[in-house]
Amino acid sequence: MIEMGKRLIGRYTGQHKGPLMICLGAMHGNELAGLRALELLFKMIEVEPITNPDFVFSGRVVGFKGNLQAIEQRVRYFREDLNRIWTKEIIHEVMTTPLEELSFERLELRELIRACHLEIANYEPEKIIILDLHTTSCEGGIFSIVREDLDSIELGVELHAPVVRGMLNGLEGTTLHYFNEEHFNTSITSISFESGQHENPLSINRAIAAIINCMRTVGCVDGKYVENHHDKLLIDHSRNLPKVAQLIYTHRIEPGDAFVMRPGYKNFDYIQEGEELADDKNGVIKAKCGGLLLMPLYQPLGQDGFFVIERHDPSTLPRRESAKMVGQS
Repeated sequence: MIEMGKRLIGRYTGQHKGPLMICLGAMHGNELAGLRALELLFKMIEVEPITNPDFVFSGRVVGFKGNLQAIEQRVRYFREDLNRIWTKEIIHEVMTTPLEELSFERLELRELIRACHLEIANYEPEKIIILDLHTTSCEGGIFSIVREDLDSIELGVELHAPVVRGMLNGLEGTTLHYFNEEHFNTSITSISFESGQHENPLSINRAIAAIINCMRTVGCVDGKYVENHHDKLLIDHSRNLPKVAQLIYTHRIEPGDAFVMRPGYKNFDYIQEGEELADDKNGVIKAKCGGLLLMPLYQPLGQDGFFVIERHDPSTLPRRESAKMVGQS
């Protein structure tokens, strides 16, 4: 069994009761920006009351490392993608199988579920926020992946990055599929944030900004304590990108496909129908539709070669009647 202390990045409990915000970093072992961002965030929060005696924090924020063994080797995963096995069937198998019979990723999955449930049982929050931090193998714009519920969409909008809808239809077994009201007796909002390219140092800064904006949006911290440069960093990197986009195509990779993406593509590059994007054992892969390219695969491991999205009018986003945001009263 993996020791729980090795998984915990940090925990901070405020003076007042409030939402429980669970942040996940490095669900893929080669995506370290979210992990580094959380390490820095907890140092910042601990110092804040010293430098600012009026600082008030409501609720609790917790950070967990994802795939510990893959992090040590700086690889995406070993046998299975940890962010593709959060399905009802696999979780049932994992929770009922002896520990010594579990593979690397399935043991990680069991420990993560246990860690999150223990945190929820300990704090007994009225509201849970899950923020799953990721990066991409290509350069280009940042974005949020949301569930199709109002709280998740509103939270994505407040992170000042494109909100990509429909991605859960193009993916399977992710944390966003699991963390919903079906599996918990408490109100829960989950969102994934992609802060940039794996090795780009600014991806860490953007992840920090996203975490802080999330804490402000759900009511953990008052907006007056959040510096404007966090908003500016995200807004500047999202300039000229769509506010809202919708998934229209997913290119899945099967074992043995020998998929190789053509070089030079970035997130949100415009592609035309018929454009030659990649190659595999069967030859050239051409775009089946025009649109904006998302997450072209430039790493050895992965089950999705690329996604195609289309720009949507922000006015089509669902809105609640009141002006209240997630977690605010």
